[in-house]
Amino acid sequence: MTHGSFCWNELMTPDVAAAKAFYGAALGWTFTEEDMGDNGLYTLAHAKGQEKPVAGIYEWPESQPGSRDWFPYVAVDDIDAAVSKVVPAGGRVMRGPWAIPGVGKIAIVLDAAGSAIGYLEPAPM
Repeated sequence: MTHGSFCWNELMTPDVAAAKAFYGAALGWTFTEEDMGDNGLYTLAHAKGQEKPVAGIYEWPESQPGSRDWFPYVAVDDIDAAVSKVVPAGGRVMRGPWAIPGVGKIAIVLDAAGSAIGYLEPAPM
């Protein structure tokens, strides 16, 4: 993953089963589930011919604030350095960096226009 490039997409939806049915039929995706403990199941979407998953799908209840859309992540070399530049650039840090074992460190920020995006510092391979 190259610093500044889009590296992951995640669908936040109240109906994971409907999303799986749609993307399975429309794009031929297959799915596996990861148990995230107290955070429930995380669905990984796989495209034919791709070694790694192409996206994640996460249940986002209707009662929760926020969008029911695709959410992109951008790769960063150093998440702390990247997050430190958000406020001076006119943005806002919504959730500071936290680690996800086997994935890396993630932060959620708003750009100067108020659009949300995730930063991802991948875990060393």
